[in-house]
Amino acid sequence: MRWWGWGDPDHVRAFPAQAVDLLREEVGIADQPRPPVALDRVRLPAPGLGRAALRGLSDAVGAARILTDHHVRVVHAAGKSYPDLIRQRAGTPDSAPDAVVFPESHDQIVAVLAACARLRVAVVPFGGGTSVVGGVAPVRGQHHAVISLDLRRLRGLIDVDRESLLARVAAGTRGPALEAALAGHRLTLGHFPQSFEYVTIGGCAATRSAGQASTGYGRIDELVGGLRIAAPSGALDLAAHPASAAGPDLRELIIGSEGTLGVITDVTVRVRPRPAHTHYEAIFFETFAQGAQALRLVAQERRAPDIARLSDEDETRVTMALADDGGTRGKLGRAYIRARGYGGGCLGIFGWEGEDDDVRQRSADTITLLRRAGGLPLGSSPGQAWARGRFAAPYLRDDMLSLGVMIDTVETACRWSGLLALRDQVAAALRQALGDRGTDPLVMCHISHLYESGASLYFTVIARQQDGQEIEQWQAAKSAATDAIIAGGGTLTHHHGVGRDHAPWLEGEIGRTGVDLLRALKTRLDPAGVMNPGKLIG
Repeated sequence: MRWWGWGDPDHVRAFPAQAVDLLREEVGIADQPRPPVALDRVRLPAPGLGRAALRGLSDAVGAARILTDHHVRVVHAAGKSYPDLIRQRAGTPDSAPDAVVFPESHDQIVAVLAACARLRVAVVPFGGGTSVVGGVAPVRGQHHAVISLDLRRLRGLIDVDRESLLARVAAGTRGPALEAALAGHRLTLGHFPQSFEYVTIGGCAATRSAGQASTGYGRIDELVGGLRIAAPSGALDLAAHPASAAGPDLRELIIGSEGTLGVITDVTVRVRPRPAHTHYEAIFFETFAQGAQALRLVAQERRAPDIARLSDEDETRVTMALADDGGTRGKLGRAYIRARGYGGGCLGIFGWEGEDDDVRQRSADTITLLRRAGGLPLGSSPGQAWARGRFAAPYLRDDMLSLGVMIDTVETACRWSGLLALRDQVAAALRQALGDRGTDPLVMCHISHLYESGASLYFTVIARQQDGQEIEQWQAAKSAATDAIIAGGGTLTHHHGVGRDHAPWLEGEIGRTGVDLLRALKTRLDPAGVMNPGKLIG
């Protein structure tokens, strides 16, 4: 993973010339490129782990599994949020771990947590490091030091019960490795967040994530059947029963706990037979409101596809502009849309997975309903293009930062009855907050997860960076958007988690009593308060 950005350091992809032109026209770009500083210019405080702490950690995992070199501390100094990357690229991370520890087993993690609780050393669980809400920020708090607990050595399938469609997986297993291992059993988890290439299964469970196909496969909280957690006060092992009435579901207290209660060490997930066929279809709608109404119908009539995305007018316009290479197919597609009376409009991408006959029947049912709701079918090519680039957006963000362009995302979910109003309110809040700073933004939005009672909204905001005030500019936009979400009846976060960035607003969603309950649970499992300070409940 690049320490200053996203993904494979060897990844090379030329930023499209038409994308540069579009950014220059829409929001403006910097006069000169703004590359990240060299690694050796990143400024870190000296490691502050005392002898007693080093000795305690060495007893737990061995001295060879404790690293304090410059590179490993920089890599673990931040996640992948916009402010994280601004600071990393400038060589001024907000903080850094005093050491990075690489345990190899559940028992070693138990020993590490016991030592850290005894010695007042904060612990930040680190999976793929993909948090975009400050979830892996190494906050020391009131403790003597802080370590990053990297779980990459806890990996692989532990057990597969194919008859029951359950798989037990070590928490540090990354998405591609998990899918490759399940493929050997002709199975899939079907969980594909945009961070899929680097995300870990333990991180997904800890942040209550959603995948691009979760409309069909389910969110991670629906896919987790059981789990094991190591906490400073002991371990908790929750089996994967088909169902249970044995009191409140304790799994729900751990899923989404973001490392504040302990460390998830393995997860038992519900898997499915690997699909034999995938079909994509693009549908065009005259307006976002018309498309949203169509999605509500397919969700409530239980004809929703596995993948469903509806871009608003601005996102559609930008998507089509960036995809336009002047080729014949693109020109014919635009001519066809115009000939059918669609001027601007909104693009929907839909996907189905499964056996051939099942995919054929389900896709035909959904498309028929979408057409009755006013949709114009465009064929499979746009959907196939989306699938090819579904994990590419984070790389594009790095290119945009080098052009002096701010880009961030905001996501929520709400009821169908308030969806369109919330979309307008959040977009207006972002435009005002950034416009007041002299950086008029481009605000785009899409729906990407469907439920019978509502759907998600995912905003992308782009603006020229405010030189010297990049973090303050981001804070103004983030605060305005989040305030609008809470006021408009949306959830604080649909799938990015709370982390540090959203923590000030959590009480607005779950109330003071809800926050007190979380604190009481933390006090029981983490009495010394060493687990991921500053996250979730602040």
